[in-house]
Amino acid sequence: MHDTIRHQLEQDGYTILEDFLRPAECDEMLEAGRELTKSIPSKEDRVIFSTINSAEKPHLKEDYFLNSNDNISYFFEDAAVKPDGELTVDPSISLNKVGHALHLQHPIFRCYTYSERVKTVCRELGFQEPAVVQSMYIYKNPGIGGEVTPHQDATYLYTEPVPPIGFWIALEDATVQNGCLWMVRGSHTSGVHRRLIRNPDKTSPETLIYDRPAPVYPQSCFTPIPVSRGTCVLIHGNVVHKSAPNKSEKSRHAYTFHVIEKKNNKFSEDNWLQEGEKAPFVNIYTTPQMI
Repeated sequence: MHDTIRHQLEQDGYTILEDFLRPAECDEMLEAGRELTKSIPSKEDRVIFSTINSAEKPHLKEDYFLNSNDNISYFFEDAAVKPDGELTVDPSISLNKVGHALHLQHPIFRCYTYSERVKTVCRELGFQEPAVVQSMYIYKNPGIGGEVTPHQDATYLYTEPVPPIGFWIALEDATVQNGCLWMVRGSHTSGVHRRLIRNPDKTSPETLIYDRPAPVYPQSCFTPIPVSRGTCVLIHGNVVHKSAPNKSEKSRHAYTFHVIEKKNNKFSEDNWLQEGEKAPFVNIYTTPQMI
């Protein structure tokens, strides 16, 4: 197992761990995700998350986004919110994601994030002092779930010399039809192509900026990664990946979090996300599962 996980991650930039969660565990997390939709912000406070419709990415200009590092924040689908903040769909399917500190601020997500199976994988990957830096519940709701454009996780969570690793857990079957992940196998060996950084120009209205234009990746480079519920996809921080919009009638809920190595490794001060008072970067091996 040890050699298989590390070898495939180093070779392809991702590896697939089937049956990472049991069906009943997926159901528990799905129910927790549904419960979150019952506490959405009022229309005056609804923030959209979109990797397509930007007007150069309005969510990046929001203090709400920057301040989501240590709490549970709500981000809506672009198509779900009218200009006046009213919803175009039922609240239960209006969200794009909830993040970024579910791993410490929500008892159920904390339980699974700091489970023994996660600690075991971290040991098998050779982490000495692994820490979770962010977590997200991603809805990808039927008919409205937005596209995630090609990117590397290290664009947003840059560490050196050891890149972050994403744990992406399918809580429902992820298919080509409902927006599964697509990977550019081996692309993690080509370095970090682009970074989102804190704007050094403090007089600018843009708090966050990209350091270079978005690369263009041919569709022919991508391989679809359909997986069954309960599967965990480990994602190398430098591998290029994306997901298509969900035009099907089936949702594709997932829970994801990112782990960094703290020992002899630098988490960039330019990253949008930094340690928060209520969500410090604590060692996974010494963190209990429950609050």
